[in-house]
Amino acid sequence: MRVVRTVARSSAIITAVLGLSLATAGAASAADGNWAHYGNKNPITSSSSTWRCGPTETVELRVVAQVCAIRSASGASVQGAVIVRNNRDTSYNIDAWVRVRNSYVGSIAGTWDCKTTGVAANSWSVCFGETLAKLGSVYAAGYAGVESLEQSPDV
Repeated sequence: MRVVRTVARSSAIITAVLGLSLATAGAASAADGNWAHYGNKNPITSSSSTWRCGPTETVELRVVAQVCAIRSASGASVQGAVIVRNNRDTSYNIDAWVRVRNSYVGSIAGTWDCKTTGVAANSWSVCFGETLAKLGSVYAAGYAGVESLEQSPDV
């Protein structure tokens, strides 16, 4: 599984270096994701959307992460995310990658790469993929730093 993710990430890096567009780069390429910084506000409990997340995993001492599939409150759209919680007293730099897959057919709905960001001390930051109009069940997979994260349940 790590090899597949490494290949996908390498494809994204090659795409960025060569300047290929997502349309010409193929299914394994990653679009840019976006970081949202939440401070000490839990992104899951502060949202009206439904979050289905994999287990919280240790990325490094006092830094944890989990991958989530998110369905909007209306049910009409989905998103993938990687949540990073920095429990250190200093900022922590990390990158993340998230992929959303259709649950029943396994096809990739989208892959996003969030470039390195600083997660402030004792705070949450979330790498979000694009919001997709999807009615079917999806799940998310991803990594934070160099750690592969266990995939999310379906949402």
